[in-house]
Amino acid sequence: MSAQLERVEEIIDVSGIAGRIELLLPVGVRPRQLKARTLMIGMVLAMLDGRDALLTNVLQALLALPEADQRRLAVIADWSDGPHTLSYRQLEYTLSLIVAKLAKEQPDGTPSELFSEVLDRLLEASVTVLGEPQTSSYAVDWTAQETWSRPPPKPAAEHEHRTEPAARDQQPAGDRDIEPALTPDPQQPDQHKRRSDHEASWGHRTVTHPGENEMFFGYYLQALTAVRDEHGPQVPELVRRIHLASPRHDPPAQIVPVIQRMARDGIPISDLLADSGYSYRQPQTFALPVRALGASLIIDLHPNDRGTHGTHHGASCHNGNLYCPATPTTLLELGPLAPGASTEQTNTHDHQADELAHYKLAPITTYDPDGYRRVICPAAQGKLRCPLRPNSLTLAHHHPTILTPPKHPPVCCTQKTITVPPSINAKTAQKHDYPSRAHRTSYNRRTAAERTFATLNDRSTNDLSRGWCRLFGLTPIALFTTTALIARNTRIADAFAARQADNQRRAANGLPPKQRKRRRHTTENLINAANAPPPEPTPLAA
Repeated sequence: MSAQLERVEEIIDVSGIAGRIELLLPVGVRPRQLKARTLMIGMVLAMLDGRDALLTNVLQALLALPEADQRRLAVIADWSDGPHTLSYRQLEYTLSLIVAKLAKEQPDGTPSELFSEVLDRLLEASVTVLGEPQTSSYAVDWTAQETWSRPPPKPAAEHEHRTEPAARDQQPAGDRDIEPALTPDPQQPDQHKRRSDHEASWGHRTVTHPGENEMFFGYYLQALTAVRDEHGPQVPELVRRIHLASPRHDPPAQIVPVIQRMARDGIPISDLLADSGYSYRQPQTFALPVRALGASLIIDLHPNDRGTHGTHHGASCHNGNLYCPATPTTLLELGPLAPGASTEQTNTHDHQADELAHYKLAPITTYDPDGYRRVICPAAQGKLRCPLRPNSLTLAHHHPTILTPPKHPPVCCTQKTITVPPSINAKTAQKHDYPSRAHRTSYNRRTAAERTFATLNDRSTNDLSRGWCRLFGLTPIALFTTTALIARNTRIADAFAARQADNQRRAANGLPPKQRKRRRHTTENLINAANAPPPEPTPLAA
């Protein structure tokens, strides 16, 4: 038995899913030749070979095994009239039985509880067999996954739903900027034939040009990818959980139960990194339940959420923190560092962020079970000088000084500490001050989520673009997607182990670890290179 087949079988057996599914399937007069375990092994083998998610490819992967393995897995079985090789029809029949048991009785574009558990245990088994990363930090993101089914005709322009930007956050993602799906008319069979995948729907995806998007017909695929801890070593970026659902359902709200199941399974989650697509949602659907699990959010803020939004006991609610009411306006106007910024611009930006931190009401307690915590006045903490805090005036003069304190001091100035309820900065509160150097460095780990989806669109391995899977319905598509991610985890783990072995070899020879450097040219570097003096001519040899 080859090492690859042995590892695939171990993953399926560790998950325990094949036996559980087999107990759910009906028992006929004649026992089925193809078992659920063999089918899942064949699906993973097909994905490891870089094949498309077609049943013919699964059959070819099983038939390519040595004859001894085929007989052991019942790909070749002894019938009354002699040996019988597994057929395509048997493969299709067993898969249809599994899909019928795992799917919802009334499909609504989301996986059933049983099917969600199946996906969780399969991916968790791959992480267990390949080696659990020594980290408790994860990056989450979603991408568009088109279905092979032909979409229904787009509705008329007058029926399109449009909302103002200010009201976008007050409704689920599936209700905004998404054209409603048409209900098949029984009097028009052609229309019903056009839409074979009834669980898929219209959604939006970002295209190459920033700020632009386009419509697609299919599902949203979300993935939780393991990333290194802030001060921890590099780890293999394995996908630990996924979620596939129709764009009619809000992705951030759908991923919260997945994260909660991880916590119930005893998997610690210290940091959760997400972009503004998650942070811009209502806090009740994402931020608050994630914090209730003890996870720290490291998020990018949407432009509409940046800046000052109200006050609490006189302190300014700004970028997820509370700041002194006498904070200079120039510091509160500080935004995130622009891409391609020069070294001088970066240093200036980080210096202003450090200055802004002197005015922050820093927390002195952690969140209690109800989400409350206490913060302290920056002058009482010794971070700045304020006439309202006479003891702070004894600080050295390199500390910022409040020259014009409020004439009528609010509660945050009259009390040394104040209590902050979970409703304050509920959407924007996070682990690091935004947009400081610490936040930027920590948030850069989120690129692991982008690399996850890049590997799922790699034509040299598994390309999950339209036509990769030609089955209809959420359940078979999600099952094949999970097997593709198991194959992807296998490649990532093997590549990481090879890099670690190479670094150990280089260290034994006195060489530094091999670094992967990207070619980055800032505007400043390009200008300097263009204006560089010409090289001196080489003197001619005598």
